[in-house]
Amino acid sequence: MAATEQAMYRDHRYRPRLAHREDSRWLLKALHEAAGELENQLWGLGEEELRWRPAEDEWSLKEIAGHLRDCEERYLHRLRLVVELDEPEIPSFDAESIVPERDYQELDLYELLESFARLRRQTTYLLWSLDPEDWERRGIHPYLGPLTITQIVREMSEHDLGHLWQARRLREALARRRSQPS
Repeated sequence: MAATEQAMYRDHRYRPRLAHREDSRWLLKALHEAAGELENQLWGLGEEELRWRPAEDEWSLKEIAGHLRDCEERYLHRLRLVVELDEPEIPSFDAESIVPERDYQELDLYELLESFARLRRQTTYLLWSLDPEDWERRGIHPYLGPLTITQIVREMSEHDLGHLWQARRLREALARRRSQPS
C-alpha cells in the first residue's frame, strides 16, 4: 500500500471506501473465475454422465450449466437497469424454478458453456467499468426492496458457489458410480 493510501486508511473517513474497493475486487474475481470452474467440473464427461441425475428431483450437470446461463441473463439485465436508470424497478425471478421450465438435457453443452461465459464477460466488463460510488446505485426489488449493485453481485457470487459445489458433488458421485462393479 502506498504511503498516501496508508495515511488515508488510518483516517477513518476513508476506511469504508477502501473496504468497498476490496469487496468489489473480490466479488469481481469470484464472478470472473466461476465460468472457468464450471467448465472444469464438466470437462471430459460424456453425454450420459452430463445428463445423469442422482435422484429424480435433483439436477444433472447439464441442467446446472443451463440454469447458471439463464440466471446470468437475468442478473445482467438487473445490473444494466440499475447502472442505466435511477432506482429502477428490477424484476424478480425464482431461480430454482428455471430448470423445470427448460429442457436443458437436449441442449448442446458447449453452446451452454460458451453462452454462460459470454454473458459473464459482459457482466464483469460492466462491473469493471463502474466507479466505486456506482456500486451503491440501487434498484427496487418487488419483494426485497432496495438492492445495491454490491448486493446483487454478492447474491450472484453466492448463487455461483452453491451451484459449483453442487456440480462438484455430482462429479464425485459420478466417479463413485463408475468405480462400482456392475
